[in-house]
Amino acid sequence: MSATTPADAQANDPALLGPAVDRARYERGAQVLAAIDGAGGQRVVDALADIAPALAHHVVAYGFGEVYARPGLTPPQRQLVTLGMLTALGGCEPQLEVHINASLNVGLTPVEIVEALTHAAVYCGFPKALNAVFVAKRVFAERGLLPV
Repeated sequence: MSATTPADAQANDPALLGPAVDRARYERGAQVLAAIDGAGGQRVVDALADIAPALAHHVVAYGFGEVYARPGLTPPQRQLVTLGMLTALGGCEPQLEVHINASLNVGLTPVEIVEALTHAAVYCGFPKALNAVFVAKRVFAERGLLPV
């Protein structure tokens, strides 16, 4: 077994690799965010600029540049997981709005979105699923997609 020196550990720790790596991660995340969320994602980043720019950076760099950009799930599959989680958490209606729009952007249909939210009711309860469906209804109305 070989010993790992502190220098080796630092060389392999992405958090310690410096501004070039962080910039590349952020740029990758910004591209993914734009492709998935379009203007909605940028509005969230812009809304954080004067209060929590570091949080906006982490959402883009880590959430989208690292996690969302991983292979293994397609963007529609990732959105279905996200819709289920946000529904189950409850109180995340603004984030649900962004992700319902993103779900449509990546090719999910309104029927698939409503089915995912209905499915979540079994696991998280009807009140949370109802809240999520009413967010979906608002998004669908704004996009001219009613009735479903």
